[in-house]
Amino acid sequence: MRNALFVYPEFPPSYWGYKFALDFVGKKSSMPPLGLLTIAGMFPKDYELKVVDMNVNPLLDADLEWADAVFTSTMIVQKDSFYEVVRRCNAANTPIVAGGPHPTSYYDNINEEVGGTVDHFLFGEVEDIFEDFLTDFESGAAKEVYRETKKPDVTKTPPPRYDLIDLKAYGSMALQFSRGCPFDCEFCDITKLFGRVPRTKTNEQMLTEFEMLYRLGWNGSLFVVDDNFIGNKRDAMRLLPEVAKWQEERQFPFSLYTEASVNLVEIPDMLNAMSDAGFNMVFLGIESPNDEALEKTVKKQNTSKEDNAESYLLQAIRKIQECGMEVTGGFIIGLDGDTEFDSHIRFIQEAGIPMAMAGLLTALKGTNLYHRLEKEGRLLKESTGNNTDVMLNFEPELPREHLIEEYRRVVSTLYDPTLSNYFERCLTMLKHLKPTDHTVRKIRRTEVMAMVKSVRRQLFSRQGFAYARFLAKVLRHHLPLFPEAIRLAIMGYHFEKITRQTVAVDDFKQYLEMEFNTFKETVDQVVQSQNDRIGEVSLHVHELLARVRAAYVDIHKDFRYSVQDTLDAFQASVFKEYLKAELEALKAIISRFAEVQSHRIGEIKGYVHKLWERVHVQYEHLHADLKYNVNDSLETFRDAVKSNLALVTVPQVKGLD
Repeated sequence: MRNALFVYPEFPPSYWGYKFALDFVGKKSSMPPLGLLTIAGMFPKDYELKVVDMNVNPLLDADLEWADAVFTSTMIVQKDSFYEVVRRCNAANTPIVAGGPHPTSYYDNINEEVGGTVDHFLFGEVEDIFEDFLTDFESGAAKEVYRETKKPDVTKTPPPRYDLIDLKAYGSMALQFSRGCPFDCEFCDITKLFGRVPRTKTNEQMLTEFEMLYRLGWNGSLFVVDDNFIGNKRDAMRLLPEVAKWQEERQFPFSLYTEASVNLVEIPDMLNAMSDAGFNMVFLGIESPNDEALEKTVKKQNTSKEDNAESYLLQAIRKIQECGMEVTGGFIIGLDGDTEFDSHIRFIQEAGIPMAMAGLLTALKGTNLYHRLEKEGRLLKESTGNNTDVMLNFEPELPREHLIEEYRRVVSTLYDPTLSNYFERCLTMLKHLKPTDHTVRKIRRTEVMAMVKSVRRQLFSRQGFAYARFLAKVLRHHLPLFPEAIRLAIMGYHFEKITRQTVAVDDFKQYLEMEFNTFKETVDQVVQSQNDRIGEVSLHVHELLARVRAAYVDIHKDFRYSVQDTLDAFQASVFKEYLKAELEALKAIISRFAEVQSHRIGEIKGYVHKLWERVHVQYEHLHADLKYNVNDSLETFRDAVKSNLALVTVPQVKGLD
């Protein structure tokens, strides 16, 4: 092997991807595939390396022809795109090597689900096993599975190969300081993947990566991707002054943001050091403002002995905002112990968290939650990994339909464009955000272009009135933070669109269920009437499929993937019911003519010929990509027709043989 191709599968649209916000600044993806770039740094210098991030560029057949092997790293939410990559590699006879959270957790089912073969798996963190794999692969003796035997020393991890990507395609860059988290929240798989003892890179490593990005021309947002930046408080405090010095010497080219646990606020020196280093945003896993829910999901770091969780969390957010850092937050709808969700909405509004990522609880394989629900008999199926899907893979404490409706209500309330809730949160945050040298800055050229697009697109959108009032208040009361206000407004456009389409997808699924139930009742009535009313059923199918097709097209093209399985099942069920009705009508006619003279047999033959034409008309009205799923039903129907015709010795009918 001398040509190694790194392929990063596509992400479906979600709150986290910022797809509709990136369009304002001419970017294609929120951040690069850091894991693959890190693995690329482990290759010897005599290898030709190429990266195809499918969120930026399509994977071409020519790429697969060039490659001696394809390397992928995927999360659960990317699995559909990953499976397609596997099938394409198999068709091109190019070996594929898979790693990342999804293959590590779901290895047992992958080859069966994909309908193809992953040649080699690298499980866990690969620093200590990659050289062995590469040696074995070159000699033709590579095993199917390579698994970490211990957590690697990240001080030996090479810097990512940022030079292999087009930095201009991304809204943010990414680097990693630590792996692991000291907390073990029930729903989280981080400790299962990276352990509970955070391991950190050296100051020299981090500054080298900063310098690489700086020399490559990067200027802007930089995500420190740690799952808990302060998991190792000592090492974080060791790094921050060095980062502050580096940034100051270069006039702060990077706006830093990261993820941390709420106990960050209990370390005032840490807050100040992060602000001094150029951090202007931190993501907190808040989950719920309710004590009982937090305790049941083992999120005790979000509670306080002196006060209730809501009050403690609100004070924590204020302290962070007063240090010049915006707080974004993750919220979970469906935790055991949560009985109502008005408290979530009230808390998010009062705290001033513009970007509140609210998602339905999902039980990820391998987590403590997964094992508990499995033991309690409440686990239903595997998670899609996308917590904005209106789908539960377990039985919740609250009635299932009620919980789903509550989730829809929460996200719709937070981002409804006819309300001012989102922009009110922005104003609350700006009111408490202490301006620093990093938050008050000159507007970049790309931001000017984004502002123009924002005004053109949002002022005349469903957000128009709330948008205009928000900007007017910012100009009046928070003028130095106007660039941040534009960024927040653009993010609001993204969140509103994601929310609207998420609800539309769920509406479509419910609509299909309603249409099918109505259709089945109609078919049953026709069959029971024993009259020749089959033409009514045929017309009903035609009109039904036309309505469904129109509703499907109304869904944004980027979200249609999430209804494909439901639409597939719907079409197959409708077609099957239609064929059953046609067969019952044929049986009735054959029964009436069974004892007539042979000269009447021609009438049956003519009827069957017209029947077959009707069936093919309905078949052509099915969605082209999903016709394969009714072929078995069509064959069964054909055989049943032929069997019934044999009872009255009807000659062959064109199309049946």
